[in-house]
Amino acid sequence: MARNDRRGLTLVELLVVAVIIGILAAIAIPRLSTTKDKAKLAAVKSDLHALQVSQEAHLAAYGTYGTLAQLTTRTRLTLSAGNTAAAAATTSGYTVTVTNASISTGFKKCQVTVGRGSAPTVDGKFICS
Repeated sequence: MARNDRRGLTLVELLVVAVIIGILAAIAIPRLSTTKDKAKLAAVKSDLHALQVSQEAHLAAYGTYGTLAQLTTRTRLTLSAGNTAAAAATTSGYTVTVTNASISTGFKKCQVTVGRGSAPTVDGKFICS
């Protein structure tokens, strides 16, 4: 009696495994890209909040709201990688915008306005677009 002692996988078994891996990859890759975009948007919101806190700290220390240059130097604020910001300030309030152009789907920027004649329903509220 000869014993058939085969070890390893046949070509059909390898093809089945390759197809299963391909299906799993096709499902997982799009979900990972949206997760990256969500993380980038969270960084935008985090930087916006940090700028908002910096504006209030600048007001307490200097009696006025600050420009972006003043905030980054006086409060040692640094933005997350990939984010850009703009800040406009007056004596009665400020508007701060943070943008991340590398976000592929969904919102790319968020803005907050405090004072400056903004409507009470949006004063201090993050608005993303």
